[in-house]
Amino acid sequence: MVAITIDGLSKRFGRMRALTDISLEIQSGEMVALIGASGSGKSTLIRHMAGLECGGGTSGSIAIHGEEMQKDGKLSRNARVLRREIGVVFQQFNLVTRLPVLTNVLIGFLGQISQLRGTFGLFSAEEKQAAMRALARVGIADTARQRASTLSGGQKQRAAIARALVQGARLMLADEPIASLDPASSKRVLEILSGLNKEDGLTVVVALHQVEYARRYCPRAIALKDGQIVYDGPSSALDNTFLKELYGEASEELILPDAPVNDTPVKRPAVAIRSGAPALVTA
Repeated sequence: MVAITIDGLSKRFGRMRALTDISLEIQSGEMVALIGASGSGKSTLIRHMAGLECGGGTSGSIAIHGEEMQKDGKLSRNARVLRREIGVVFQQFNLVTRLPVLTNVLIGFLGQISQLRGTFGLFSAEEKQAAMRALARVGIADTARQRASTLSGGQKQRAAIARALVQGARLMLADEPIASLDPASSKRVLEILSGLNKEDGLTVVVALHQVEYARRYCPRAIALKDGQIVYDGPSSALDNTFLKELYGEASEELILPDAPVNDTPVKRPAVAIRSGAPALVTA
C-alpha cells in the first residue's frame, strides 16, 4: 500500500518559490530520508505531508494511505481524521515544559477522546498504561513524573516520539529531529525511529541535514535543492563525490566533519540539467 502520494506539489511564499512540481510515492513500511542544504524545502514538504500547511500559493495534491489530504491549497474534509494517522516530530520538541513527561505523552490521545476529558486532563488508567509503555519503548520510563523542562534534548525528542506512538500513528514525519542534539543523542533517536520502522512496520520520513545519518539508517533518500527533487534512490549512492555534483559548495553542510570519505565507485542514476535545475534520469 502507498503511504504518501504527492502529485505536482508546488508552493510559493509571495514571489519566492519554495517547492516546484514535487511528485513522489512512499510505500507503507519504508524509512526515507529527506536531505538537502538549508532552504532546500525539506520542512515545507514535511509540513504539507502532515496537513499543517496549505493555503495560497499551493498547487498539486497529497494523499495519505490512498485518501486525499489536500488539493490545490485546500484541505480535504477528512484531513482531521487523516492527521490522527500521522505522528509529527519537530526539531524543537513541542513539549509543554511545565507539565510532567507522562502528561506530555498522554496529549497524544487528544484526537481520540472527548473535548471535555481533554480539557480537564481526564485520562483513563488504560491510557496512562499505554503512555508508560510508549515511554518504556523509547527508553525513558523513569522520567515519567519529571517535568519536561528537566529533560535533556535527546530525552525530550524521545518523549515526542512516545507521544506520537500513543496517538496510534501509522506514519511518522520527523522534521530535523536531531538538528539540536549531540551525536550520541542523535544516534539514539534515529535508532528508535529505525526500530519502529523495522519492528512495527511504521512508515518513517525523516528530514536530515547530515547525509551520513541517512546512509546509516534510511535505505532510500530523496534529495531536494531549491525546492526540487534532484535525486531519489538508494542512500548508499550518496557518497561525498556525488553530493558535490548535486550541491556544489553547499554539500559541505551535508557532510559530517568526521564522516569517512567514500571513494568506492557506486552505481547510481546519472544527473542531467533541465531548465537550469538538476533532474534525475535513469542511467
